[in-house]
Amino acid sequence: MPSIMHANRLHLLLPFALPAAADASTALHNIESPALDRLVARATLVERVIGEDFQRTLPHERWVARQFGTVASGAGAADEAPLAPYMLRADGGEPGTSTWACVQPVHVRIAHDHLVLIDPASLALTDAEAATLLEVARPLIEELGVRIEAPQPSRWYLASDAFGTLAGASPLRASGRNIEIWLPHEAHTGQRSRAWMKLQNEVQMAWFEHPVNEAREARGLPAVNSIWFHAQGAAQPVSSPFGRVLSDAAATRGLALTAGVGIGTPPASFAELASNGLGAGNGANSANGPAATTLVELDPFSAPYIEQDWGRWNAAFAALETGWLAPALAALQSGQLNELGLTLCGDTGSVTLTITRGDLRKFWRRRVLASLLIE
Repeated sequence: MPSIMHANRLHLLLPFALPAAADASTALHNIESPALDRLVARATLVERVIGEDFQRTLPHERWVARQFGTVASGAGAADEAPLAPYMLRADGGEPGTSTWACVQPVHVRIAHDHLVLIDPASLALTDAEAATLLEVARPLIEELGVRIEAPQPSRWYLASDAFGTLAGASPLRASGRNIEIWLPHEAHTGQRSRAWMKLQNEVQMAWFEHPVNEAREARGLPAVNSIWFHAQGAAQPVSSPFGRVLSDAAATRGLALTAGVGIGTPPASFAELASNGLGAGNGANSANGPAATTLVELDPFSAPYIEQDWGRWNAAFAALETGWLAPALAALQSGQLNELGLTLCGDTGSVTLTITRGDLRKFWRRRVLASLLIE
């Protein structure tokens, strides 16, 4: 394996890779994970964030927000992740000093006695469809005095004083659930925003029986019948603890861009990461400092976790073991990698571990994976 000493610290961020304790027996059924078991057993526990059932943001969102300094350090369980302006920057826009929210076209399904949001990624919404629906919604949005930017057709960004301190929930936090408690509300009072409700209703009516939706339904796809508000915040100066960030997530990429560090897409495997080689980033830190740490965000788990498709989740976990964890363990053992960090997230909490070559010799450490699970 080629040396990756130029990037001798690697941190893997793994959204939805930590099942809740109640789901663990199903999710981890027949999983063989000797590399992860060895890493967990010898690692240093850096942080364990329990979280709460009704937090409106997700653990990996709060983690990246804290790592880059958009929220106070040590506020692990705080329900804050003001990521929309950084998402806008990653999508090609410029947030300036305005307060932005991300708004996405979604499908809300009618259940027996309530409404359920489905995962936006499962819509299979094309850019052309999203752009057409946006042109229908744009005048409704702008006539309320709301500024809209949409450099990426399926993610829109709205800025308006009318929304004030409105708090929304991450789509994946609300997906598969009764949307009643997750709808946007005023953060200080808990009351619904009349301005937002008016806009949402008008967009819903404009899209009802629109040709885009009629064509989608004819193909057996869900109609795009509502919009979802989340991630509101204003951009601020940030700093990066990483020399390079490899991620497909708009928020993570936007934070890295704002911090002035290099970004890229995550490689398919540890071997690909090693063979491509990684520089020390843009920082001036020593070889053992933050500029030598590469953050890789891998997300094969979100969709099966949300859908409770544990067979597919199990397969993704097995692929992580063979493609990343086993070769990273070997690189630690050989000295090609100095330190490996792991942040495993669920839907309410997260666990962060670090492992060095020296840690692997600490045979008295015997932590098991089950000890990391969050009730």
